[in-house]
Formats: sequence, C-alpha cells, structure tokens
Amino acid sequence: MKIDPGTNPLDKLPPILNKDLDRNLCVCNEVLKMDIINAIVNGATTVEEIKEQTYATNGIGCCTRQVERLIECLCSPETEK
Repeated sequence: MKIDPGTNPLDKLPPILNKDLDRNLCVCNEVLKMDIINAIVNGATTVEEIKEQTYATNGIGCCTRQVERLIECLCSPETEK
C-alpha cells in the first residue's frame, strides 16, 4: 500500500512512535528511526524489505517488533471517524 504523497506520514504515527526520529532504532547496525520510516514511505512493506534497504533487524533482531509496528501504522489505510 502506498502512502498518499499529499499527507505527512508522521501524522499516521501514535505519539510514542513519533519521538526520537533522529536516534538509532536499530542499535546493532546504527539505523535511524527516520531512515526506516523513509524506507516504508518509499515502498518497503515488510521487515525483510526494511532489512534489505537499511540493514535494520539484521543484528540480534531486538528492533524487529518496533519495525513491524512502524510498518503497521504507516501502511494501514486511514480510518474514517
């Protein structure tokens, strides 16, 4: 699923995931959270695709759940309220 280019993808993240964008999400390979978000925005929709593009989750995998959550939030369709 593609993200609408007219919207800010960060608006789709809950406040807890919208913090520390300039810090390493993947500490093993020193991958910034924003780099992972950019990979998702540019089409990566699986952990494997994130791993191929950024090397995140390629160490001990302690960041895998956080990467999955970012994918879930950024790739889910907007819900009407």
